[in-house]
Amino acid sequence: MKRRSLILAGVLFAATATTAVAADYDRYERGPAGGGPGVYAPPPPPPRGAYVPPPRHAQYGQPYFFGHLGLFEPNSDGDGLEGYDTGMNFDLGVGSRVSPVFAIDATFGGYAAERGSDEATVVPLTIGVRLILPHPIIEPYVGAGFGIYFSSLKEEQRPNFSGIDDDSADFGGYLSAGLDLWLSSRTALNFEGKYHWVTPSFQSNAGNYFDVNMGGWTLNLGVRVAF
Repeated sequence: MKRRSLILAGVLFAATATTAVAADYDRYERGPAGGGPGVYAPPPPPPRGAYVPPPRHAQYGQPYFFGHLGLFEPNSDGDGLEGYDTGMNFDLGVGSRVSPVFAIDATFGGYAAERGSDEATVVPLTIGVRLILPHPIIEPYVGAGFGIYFSSLKEEQRPNFSGIDDDSADFGGYLSAGLDLWLSSRTALNFEGKYHWVTPSFQSNAGNYFDVNMGGWTLNLGVRVAF
């Protein structure tokens, strides 16, 4: 009888000790409220306003190619291309996203307009910058640039005018605004409006010189493809 009592007491002691160890282990794993040294509590969620990596297409130093086709609306002020119809425009270029909000572009393009048999053509070779509002899908931007504008003007002779057939290379510039619609991390549709300023001086067939505003609006649809 005494032996049974000792065995029962031993079993009860072992069960009690096992339960206490398990409870201590569970508390060690879960940790007390507020955590503490040596406690394996799960990390708290990140605070609001924590840094979020930019979209893949906004990575530092990312180069890209772009191309546009669109319309050219000539300037029709007193020194401009008065009476000329809306013409065509294109440009091709490369650039680099040097930061999520800043990019540099180098562009080669051309725009032209006609008025009957008269022709006005401009080929800009420019470098510019864009300030971008970063977003994973739709990114608006504004830009500006400058460069060399190669202009050509051909106008037929008419009463009191001897006609012009001359070329000129002049310094010019532009302002732009647009947006990229990203279809993937590397490809975007691009919509852009750009206003060009350039005023070359042409020599008429009679030897007189005329300053002509060969600028105007270009409205473009194109693509931007990251390397």
